[in-house]
Amino acid sequence: MFIYPEIDPIIFSIGFLKVRWYGLMYLLGFIVALLLANRRSQQAWSPITKPQVEDLIFYAMLGVILGGRFGYVFFYGWQQLMADPLYLFKITQGGMSFHGGLIGVMVALWLYGRKLGHDLWVMTDFVAPLVPLGLGFGRIGNFINGELWGKPTEMPWAFIVNGVSLHPSQLYEALLEGFVLFWMIWLFSRIQRPKMAISGLFLLGYGVFRFFIEFYRVPDAHLDYLALGWVTMGQILTTPMILLGAYLMINAYKKITNNMEI
Repeated sequence: MFIYPEIDPIIFSIGFLKVRWYGLMYLLGFIVALLLANRRSQQAWSPITKPQVEDLIFYAMLGVILGGRFGYVFFYGWQQLMADPLYLFKITQGGMSFHGGLIGVMVALWLYGRKLGHDLWVMTDFVAPLVPLGLGFGRIGNFINGELWGKPTEMPWAFIVNGVSLHPSQLYEALLEGFVLFWMIWLFSRIQRPKMAISGLFLLGYGVFRFFIEFYRVPDAHLDYLALGWVTMGQILTTPMILLGAYLMINAYKKITNNMEI
């Protein structure tokens, strides 16, 4: 087992400005997304040209930040919002929601896609391989902050926090939802795929990984388990992703089969 080192979440301060590890992980995620997008834009079938990449990342960044915060407040912090309407803007309290960020990015891509003459799934197919590494970096930020710990365990890779050995569920998510999912989607997208297939794989892969890891995470204290003594909010929000991802992949390849028969 490992002893959690209690890392200071603030890297350094300059007056009132505080640079935090969590913010740095977000910045790193956007930088990596920009680099990967530039590389994907060079593929012959890419709907995005290299000059359009920076605008794309800007739209996506707004979607992540606004959607992530709104999503956290409405999915996980509704009680706090009812007690204090300004809670929405208190970004140092609570956090960001992946599911809210996903919705925010999809809205942003739909808006930018309309400007370029592309539909939503064309845009999400391009962006999906850019996302997992950023998710992985974000979960590492959660680990540095000492938040989102898992349940007590005696596994040899557990971390001892305040005298209790816990699953490092943030690192499980960083590994599966971040690095493994990136490897899966990046390899899958190296050749041209039917529309919706890459988006479907992302939704399906993330959904399955997140649903599984939720069994090891401790649910938010103010929500607890929502059904059957084990169903969490994360699993409820993830289930539609799994179903939609499977539908998109099946539908994408079904269209190819139908066209071949014709």
